[in-house]
Amino acid sequence: MFTSKDVARLAGVSQSTVSYVMTGKRPISEETRKRVQAAIALLSYQPNAGAQALASRRTRVIGLVVPVGGDLGSTGVVPFLETITQCAREADYDVLLVTADEGAAGLTRLDGRSLCDAIVLMVITAHDERVPVIPSLRVPVVLIGVPDDPSGLHCVEIDFTQAGRLAVEELVSTGHRRIVVIGHPPHTVARGLSFVGQFQRGVDEAATAAGIRTELVQLPESTPAGARVVVDQVLSRRERPDGLIVPHTSAIPHVLGALLQQGLTPGRDISVVGHCTDSAAEDMEPTVTNVSHAPREISRRAMRTLFALLDDEGGNPPPYGVELVPSRLTRRETTVTTPRP
Repeated sequence: MFTSKDVARLAGVSQSTVSYVMTGKRPISEETRKRVQAAIALLSYQPNAGAQALASRRTRVIGLVVPVGGDLGSTGVVPFLETITQCAREADYDVLLVTADEGAAGLTRLDGRSLCDAIVLMVITAHDERVPVIPSLRVPVVLIGVPDDPSGLHCVEIDFTQAGRLAVEELVSTGHRRIVVIGHPPHTVARGLSFVGQFQRGVDEAATAAGIRTELVQLPESTPAGARVVVDQVLSRRERPDGLIVPHTSAIPHVLGALLQQGLTPGRDISVVGHCTDSAAEDMEPTVTNVSHAPREISRRAMRTLFALLDDEGGNPPPYGVELVPSRLTRRETTVTTPRP
């Protein structure tokens, strides 16, 4: 097995220069860098992770605390996992997955056992029990999500309030006045997830600005049967809604199916605006007008902040604060541009 000494000998440089090329900690000329990289490729050299950790006092591991199961679903988490893992590997880090149900104890364990160099927390509640532990940790932490009190934290999130506003503005601008929001199931709301209230706040703000009232109806559960119950309920009223907003990905196809069972074609008889990724919206039938929550962009920005914290050697870390990623609406087949009176 080849070592960094072999790489240095082949490239005609010192062993420390090989280390600097691999870690990026010192500026190296482009010519020297190319010679070292060519030697690494020729020898198929792989650095010993344990030796690197001892030498640098770093594990080269990012701890990622993610939710497992539930109505948030593994599908919604996948774009975050893929992007965070990709960003980590590009920076020569590995990712250690930790389930969110470990709570504050999971953070303490990660830090106390020196299992990782930094931590990314996902799915943040309004009064998240993990937040008070963060100041005592020895490693930097970045949150994907925003608690009610984000002071002293590094947070990155989609602008859910803007997303709620955009959904209402899309319907109002196309002549809709009777709008119903088909909200998250009670057990999701009970978890106190920050984005649930943030989205609804945007809905309320846009409705007030437009001089209309919207109604929030909760799904009993995010299943086809749950969607049928809610759709039957709102369509049985004397004044049927002309526009529906569905702020969670897993429920959108169930709502579309329930409308079709009632003989209503989304995009012709009633409008539907979903809050989901563009790829999810494009995969549905019909394609859904959506406000995208851009999980890959959020993940990239979170990792950029994390690496800035890790690379801080001059005592000037990124300032605490909340970075909101702008929402974007794309009109597709489920918007009725001339709603019936």
